[in-house]
Amino acid sequence: MSSVAFETERAALADVVAIPVTPFAEDGTVDAAAHRALLRRLLDGGITTLTPNGNTGEFYALTPEERRLVTELTVDEAGDRSTILVGVGHDVPTAVASARHARELGAGMVMVHQPVHPYVSQRGWVDYHRAIAEAVPELGVVPYIRNAQLHGDRLAELADACPNVIGVKYAVPDAARFAAFARDAGLERFVWVAGLAEPYAPSYFSAGATGFTSGLVNVAPAVSLNMIEALRSGDYPAAMKVWEQIRRFEELRAANGSANNVTVVKEALSSLGLCRSEVRPPSRGLPESERAEVAAIAAGWSL
Repeated sequence: MSSVAFETERAALADVVAIPVTPFAEDGTVDAAAHRALLRRLLDGGITTLTPNGNTGEFYALTPEERRLVTELTVDEAGDRSTILVGVGHDVPTAVASARHARELGAGMVMVHQPVHPYVSQRGWVDYHRAIAEAVPELGVVPYIRNAQLHGDRLAELADACPNVIGVKYAVPDAARFAAFARDAGLERFVWVAGLAEPYAPSYFSAGATGFTSGLVNVAPAVSLNMIEALRSGDYPAAMKVWEQIRRFEELRAANGSANNVTVVKEALSSLGLCRSEVRPPSRGLPESERAEVAAIAAGWSL
């Protein structure tokens, strides 16, 4: 399948790529009704790219059955209002099964989570992604890169073998490394998504990104859309005004090695009465002092 066939998917990546939370009910199971309501809120807020089973969705804390449920709920709720980028990962057979499930449901793309393994070689990284991409040639494939050691030419090698590798979620916190990696891999060949969300979006856009992922978007879709509109028009002062607006919220998420990355988002949603704040181990709820601060920030955005 030629890259032309992935025009819709490529356009969807050059946007706010929302990573929805997975809300839990009082008994600890996935709260399907709350999940649907949160998805509708994103769609009604103008978000058109959704990533079920992303890290803000607590991918690694969900069972295989729950990951399938989250994908099914998202595809069903979104209908034709959104392009769906399903997070897949773990061992190769598990990732392939998840990708095929996404294909059966009608999703357009899969995002391949960074391989969680203590020993990742450059060639092995290519082999891992190639096995998944070749299993679903009809789907766009988006590697999620958090490995600062990975060379851009490895990505080019992967795409040579698998033309359905169309975009990259780049999440190494180094704008200069991103600029070099993108140019080594092929700046025009892929859609570059700033994988560290709004705090890194301005610097990554200046180096060639055209989309960014967001967990904050769960709380305030308009804020994320304001930032991408500013970046698309090249208005960096306006983008940095949004950056200043979200800075404290994102600092709370990033503190202590991003320990409370999801927790802060769910706490904000809880303060707005949209879902319970519970997260699963190894994440944990916020201390009381930070809960009040998060609620105040969320209230300010909803004015």
